[in-house]
Amino acid sequence: MDWYTELDKWIADYLPDLKVACDEPMSRHTSFRVGGPAKRMAFPEKGEQLVLLLETARDLGARPLVIGNGTNLLAPDEGLNRLVIDTSGMCRLEAGEGPRIVTAEAGVPLARLADFACKQGLTGLEFAHGIPGTVGGGVCMNAGAYDGEMKGVIQSVTVLFPEEGIKTLSNEEMDFGYRHSLLSDHPDAVVLRADFALTPGDEAAIREKMRQLMARRKASQPLEYPSAGSTFKRPAGYYAGTLIDQCGLKGLTVGGAQVSEKHAGFVINTGGATCADVLAVIRQVQERVLAEKGVRLEPEVRIIH
Repeated sequence: MDWYTELDKWIADYLPDLKVACDEPMSRHTSFRVGGPAKRMAFPEKGEQLVLLLETARDLGARPLVIGNGTNLLAPDEGLNRLVIDTSGMCRLEAGEGPRIVTAEAGVPLARLADFACKQGLTGLEFAHGIPGTVGGGVCMNAGAYDGEMKGVIQSVTVLFPEEGIKTLSNEEMDFGYRHSLLSDHPDAVVLRADFALTPGDEAAIREKMRQLMARRKASQPLEYPSAGSTFKRPAGYYAGTLIDQCGLKGLTVGGAQVSEKHAGFVINTGGATCADVLAVIRQVQERVLAEKGVRLEPEVRIIH
């Protein structure tokens, strides 16, 4: 019996309220708007559903993949013979235990988190207002922008580990680094929620800072096209976009994928791009920059198989 047939039966018996889609196009769930069908996609709204589902899916060989808004993912054109779990329905957001703490589940959009903190008169999350991902993905990769990052505001993270169960880890235990955390080395671990420790501030001033950062983002980034944000990590001592621009690669196009003419650090979908198109552009950029600048660019976007 196929894993998905067994999984369907188990869900019907034990999680009858769980929404599940068959052969769901990944292009609907990634900001690049590319990717073929996932054999099964589940949409849990509670942490308990997610925990039960993950345990059974692994036992059945469903190779579960947990996603949020899909803003840093590149999914294959041929689709995924695995269970994709979309956590965007896990979006509880509230004042935490303590006057300066905000608690957010994994599926909370970072923009909503920043807005909530602002309304509470709490500063520290302004940098996250324009980042299109969710708390879960932001924590995993220590998302950051404009001199701010998750490392600076996280108090603790509650994580589900496949073998060890649920653990709450401190900021120090999360081992945050540039686009890295402890979870980078434990890809099967899943963020359930996070506590953010913030600083009292003036709501109007916080709102104005968020407005200014968003204006900078709109002026410099190709937000009008589907993409996964910055395509490459920043190499030590350089800026990826500058290196790509210096190699004359702005506008490099394969099919519907292109190095943005507005910001060379972005590969964009100009319309109808496939995963293969995007990968071809990434590969050509890497080869040219290595040949001309001697710098090896590492993708920041996560390529799923």
